[in-house]
Amino acid sequence: MNLDGETNLKRKQSLQITSSLTNDQSFQKFKALIKCEDPNDKLYSFIGTMYFNGVQYPLSPQQILLRDSKLRNTQYVYGIVIFTGHDTKVMQNAMDPPSKRSNVERRMDKIIYLLFTILVVIASIGSIFFGIKTKGEMSEGNYMWYLRPDKSSIFFDPRRAGLAAFCHFLTSLMLYGCLIPISLYISIEIVKVLQSTFINQDQKMYCEESDKPARARTSNLNEELGQVHTILSDKTGTLTCNSMEFVKCSIGGVAYGSGSTEAEKSYRKDKEINYFELKPLSSGFNGYERLVKGFNFYDDRLMNGQWVKEPHSETVQMFFRVLAICHTAIPVVESKSVSYEAESPDEAAFVTTARELGFEFFQRTQMSISLHEFDLKIGRKVIRTYKLLNILEFSSARKRMSVIVRTEEDELLLFCKGADGVIFEKLSKDGQVFEAETKCHINEYSEAGLRTLAVAYRKLTEEEYRIWNEEFLAAKSSVNADHDMIVDEAAEKIEKDLILLGATGVEDRLQKGVPECINKLAEAGIKIWILTGDKLETAVNIGFACHLLRKEMKNIVIKLDTPEISVLKDGDKEAIKMAINERIANQIREAQSQVSSSKGSSVSFALIIDGNSLAYALSSGLENSFLDLAVDCASVICCRISPKQKALVTRLVKRRTRKTTLAIGDGANDVGMLQEADIGVGISGVEGMQAVMSSDFAIAQFRFLERLLLVHGHWCYRRIAAMICYFFYKNLAFGFTLFWFEAHALFSAQPAYNDWYISFYNVAFTSLPVMALGVFDKDVSSAICLKFPSLHQDGIRNIFFSWPRILGWMLNGIITATIIYYFTTNAILDQAFRSDGRVAGSELLGATMYTCVVWAVNCQLALYLSYFTWIQHLLIWGSIFFWYIFLVIYGFFPPTISTTAYRVFLEACVSSPLYWLSSLFIVVAALLPYFSYLTFQTMFFPKYHHSIQRAKTGDS
Repeated sequence: MNLDGETNLKRKQSLQITSSLTNDQSFQKFKALIKCEDPNDKLYSFIGTMYFNGVQYPLSPQQILLRDSKLRNTQYVYGIVIFTGHDTKVMQNAMDPPSKRSNVERRMDKIIYLLFTILVVIASIGSIFFGIKTKGEMSEGNYMWYLRPDKSSIFFDPRRAGLAAFCHFLTSLMLYGCLIPISLYISIEIVKVLQSTFINQDQKMYCEESDKPARARTSNLNEELGQVHTILSDKTGTLTCNSMEFVKCSIGGVAYGSGSTEAEKSYRKDKEINYFELKPLSSGFNGYERLVKGFNFYDDRLMNGQWVKEPHSETVQMFFRVLAICHTAIPVVESKSVSYEAESPDEAAFVTTARELGFEFFQRTQMSISLHEFDLKIGRKVIRTYKLLNILEFSSARKRMSVIVRTEEDELLLFCKGADGVIFEKLSKDGQVFEAETKCHINEYSEAGLRTLAVAYRKLTEEEYRIWNEEFLAAKSSVNADHDMIVDEAAEKIEKDLILLGATGVEDRLQKGVPECINKLAEAGIKIWILTGDKLETAVNIGFACHLLRKEMKNIVIKLDTPEISVLKDGDKEAIKMAINERIANQIREAQSQVSSSKGSSVSFALIIDGNSLAYALSSGLENSFLDLAVDCASVICCRISPKQKALVTRLVKRRTRKTTLAIGDGANDVGMLQEADIGVGISGVEGMQAVMSSDFAIAQFRFLERLLLVHGHWCYRRIAAMICYFFYKNLAFGFTLFWFEAHALFSAQPAYNDWYISFYNVAFTSLPVMALGVFDKDVSSAICLKFPSLHQDGIRNIFFSWPRILGWMLNGIITATIIYYFTTNAILDQAFRSDGRVAGSELLGATMYTCVVWAVNCQLALYLSYFTWIQHLLIWGSIFFWYIFLVIYGFFPPTISTTAYRVFLEACVSSPLYWLSSLFIVVAALLPYFSYLTFQTMFFPKYHHSIQRAKTGDS
């Protein structure tokens, strides 16, 4: 089923009563009535009842096919359409994606407001002076007869000076409109799309095993990658492979399984562990070659049928029988070999293990499961068929799965597997024989980084089952809002008095390169949180294995299973709640004092908190204290938490720190977290594509996050920041030459340049070089970015787009405009410009100033660039050259079109040495302030990236 983005098997089957309808003719006399719930967006639940021949048959999600489902293990199906159009699940789930904007874009909006304010201010200044001057035209001392104030239009009427000033204000807004970089938004979008293309084409982020490259699913957040402060990561399938392998098991209080897990190997490297001492379970056998996917188990006592010699062989038999029957997997038989399609990797590993140890599940029908298993009584393998009566499916609320079967001996059995905490609560007194030993083994498995499940069963009487089944069918047939709760309550009544058989230990191995990646990200100053549903011990040991936790760290553990809380279990609920809240608050305060006392030292802390404690820590009274503590810690692990808690933690971190957060996950349970974070990164792993579909960036493995952030993030952030600053610089440099000329012309609204000069400035002469800056420039190579991950701190501290830097570039633009205007007017006015001795007019002054502006802003860009390609050379010098080509071509147009540009270049500028010499010296003078500042800063107050660049230059 692909509607939810998942590719794993979802078992669908018809009702037993309709399973015989297998051709068109069988439907001719078929009549039934279906009553079901109203249309809703719930993909994993369906409540309905089919009435056929006067009997009610409950309908469940197993009988519902969603849109875009793909059939397996059957060629065709007959069905009836229930919902269409906007009533379908896909339309009910349709919603606008969360709107995400980068911090750079938000700040850019504020700068646009600032520029608009500058525009209004200088337009107002000019209008005020113009109004004063216009009103003064009526006095004899200021009378300018050639302007004919006695017969002037509304735009220059001394008798209505206020109205004339207002009209001048509107004219000035249009004249200085170039200060507002409208083309900036378009240019940034183009640049970001090209940056995204580079991310998509990066071969070093391509995974050969899965044949999946990195994908930028949005281009809005490229620069945010270079500012990531906190990473919130799922564990299973994100840090690990989500390819489960059966490694160890405990049966009848006896531990089985040889070899070491990755967590154990990591522990053995670190001798000095302050928390959770590991006890090697078994040494000796490490050479067993893994030939079967999902099966990494070896123990001479169980392999090759040797389990029959165990003292408790019947318990072993029942244990593996439960693994072979209690599931929803489908067998795929091919040339005498059996493989399995399962809803989860865990389930596939259990069925595969049962097969390898002599309990081969090979056939499944609507109502039965068949095994090849060893019969202890007759001493050989036989085919046994178990009639499936009920399947009580796994859910995150139930944390267990059960099946009720009838054996060939007409015996009723309930098989159950689930979380150990849930199973232990449902054991009968007679079923607790191995509980202490099994709990001990489960703790050891968890400390070794294994995922654990407890396995149990019970026998049922006919009368007990008959009564319960009637109640269960009635619950399943109910059509109301509490349907799921009613069904769970009915299931609860039969899942009791269980007999414990043992527990399983399944390893989810770390992905390749995860420890190295986390080390690099930590060196970059990025805080990493793990948000997982695993047990505390499992999460902690995986944390050590992936180097998120290190031996020199001090671990702060906040949890509820303390003696003080255990005493209150049977008390008043409100009293318990208050006591727990106070206990969590005390633990947080103690931890804060511990962290505060160590500030200034080299000691780092790791915070570890379980889901129950987190629920209280996220309450309104404690969330600020909890976050303050978490922020002061180098690493944070939240375990046993729900998908909703993942999203809540992400929201808290994002809002309270006001720093860029990145969430990364691979499953449907991570979607809320990905959408809540500033950046969502989906991993296209075993669990399907729903996380990818909800993400902003997609990668195949966690290790590629290192390159995505430290290389592409650094480049994109620096390029976009420089591009925006340069845009403001060049627009102010151009706009303020207009303002100074306006002041020279007594604010008469006479433009310094030809109208087409103004129109083409941002379109033809300065647009392409700045886009090349945004696409190609890089201060250091990718190898240097990875070698010096601290470069990422430039983004976290927002060095390249801070207000001082932005205002500095804006001031540089005003200085450039001032130098160009005053140097140009003093250089070419009041002296011979043409070869025949004529002086320069406004058209020559405008052409010379414009030439200086085009040269200065393009050379300024060349001065800033750290990395030149032939494309940048072509666009920078090509833009300058194109200005001269334009001036020549435009000059050939008739004077009615070209106006002040008519043959101005060929007839006046080309032959004038003053034009060329003044352009050269004025451009050098305009670039000198920035060059002096850059040299002074680099030599005496270098930034970290300056030091890296100088070191790299020295090495080369």
